[in-house]
Amino acid sequence: MVDHSCEQAQSAACTHQRGFEVRESWSDGFLVLSVDGDVDMLTAPQLSGAICEGLEKSPTALVVDLTEVTFLASIGMSVLVAAHEAATALSVRLGVVAEGPTTSRPMRILGIDAILALHPTLDDAVRSLR
Repeated sequence: MVDHSCEQAQSAACTHQRGFEVRESWSDGFLVLSVDGDVDMLTAPQLSGAICEGLEKSPTALVVDLTEVTFLASIGMSVLVAAHEAATALSVRLGVVAEGPTTSRPMRILGIDAILALHPTLDDAVRSLR
């Protein structure tokens, strides 16, 4: 089993590897991590690191925006579930922007939508977390 704990976080406020990127932006205490590219076994540690670093900055809410994700492997979904657990432990609200066959469909098939708050757009996520 892969450990997605924050102790293994790598510097990833803006990380880029093999077409994979996580961009960080802030608005009214909300941290938005916009993910672009494939989330697989090679890039999931960078996503996990970005999430852990973001949570260390004490946002009031964290949104992981998967709008530009082109592939979401099961390890990526595991990272998101671990992020939910870490955010909950810190009393930080977490939302995930995921819509379509690449992101929301596999999470719904696996029942992860029962754990994570999935939103079709960034605006919907921000509005829901306010």
